[in-house]
Amino acid sequence: MNWESDRLDDQRFLTDNDPGGMLLAVAASAAQVRMGQRAAAEAGLAELRGRPRAVVVVGMGGSAIAGDILAAVAGHGAPLPILTVRSYQLPGWVGATDLVIAVSASGRTEETLSAATEAVRRGCTLVAVAAPDSPVESVARQAGGIFVPVPATGQPRANVWLLSVPLIVAAAGLGLARVDEALIEGVAKSLEDIAHRCRPSSESFINPGKQLAMELAESVPMIWGSSQVSGVAAYRLACQLNENAKYPAVFGELPEANHNQVVAFDGPLARRDIFADDAGRSLRLVMMRDADEHPQVTRRREASVRMAQDRDVAVTELTAEGAHPLERLASLIALGDFASTYLALGYGIDPTPVTAITELKARISQ
Repeated sequence: MNWESDRLDDQRFLTDNDPGGMLLAVAASAAQVRMGQRAAAEAGLAELRGRPRAVVVVGMGGSAIAGDILAAVAGHGAPLPILTVRSYQLPGWVGATDLVIAVSASGRTEETLSAATEAVRRGCTLVAVAAPDSPVESVARQAGGIFVPVPATGQPRANVWLLSVPLIVAAAGLGLARVDEALIEGVAKSLEDIAHRCRPSSESFINPGKQLAMELAESVPMIWGSSQVSGVAAYRLACQLNENAKYPAVFGELPEANHNQVVAFDGPLARRDIFADDAGRSLRLVMMRDADEHPQVTRRREASVRMAQDRDVAVTELTAEGAHPLERLASLIALGDFASTYLALGYGIDPTPVTAITELKARISQ
């Protein structure tokens, strides 16, 4: 598969090679925010009261990221632990005083079903965000928990805001995050603006989504976040590159990445000769910046960028936009979602199917 940047400005090519409509799904993020808020309100999530010992979100893949988003929005000041479990089993300490939120776009994810069923056996309060008429709904209804039906279509990763906003509404009801309807609508409008700037008809030289895709192409991206918010966005971009573009990516967060991944600057994938005829696929540092950085992390971020540049490692810096953590997170995630989709199309890859995941499920079901 060859990278051809000209494809990104060929409207017919983009349409023909995206039959699953991933670009349209990404562009619909604002609508997902509003739908998620409405579904949460109708299910009564905003009326949640009391204070659990901990909030445990169970989910996998594109559904599990909702738990990470919830934790980032609540921030380090959250008065209780917020944990995302990506597994069949709950940690041993989870019990009757904890709130478990099961998230599954299909409502059939086997790991999520297993963990949700275990939560019921342990007497946990259960909330489920999933497709209607699904096994996850049955577990929630039988346990007397709150069920939020979400009309997810396509791949779970393409429904990130539809799945995440109900959790944020629940957190606001519990006093874990300062979020109201005005903020949620503001985030929706920001996502509409990003979708407009990244629309397929917008040419590469002014389209931030296409520009980021072109920078990532033919590189091995090492994506670092500089805060809890940008760390979640960095992880999301790495996963989107994996699933949309079928492309490898390394995720890290400062300061931890300075204790291991930074050494890759001196390795075989670091670009040492910028005048070589064929540099091959070399390392690129993608630094996601956020206003809410620890002062020492800011120093580490700046030093890391300088070190990469001193070694001729290409650097891309992205800055979160907005005042509230949810706004900043949305700005980074939206850009990354567009970029990963354009990267796939630039390689002539259909961004929607995840054939390897489907094959793996078939193998373990035998």
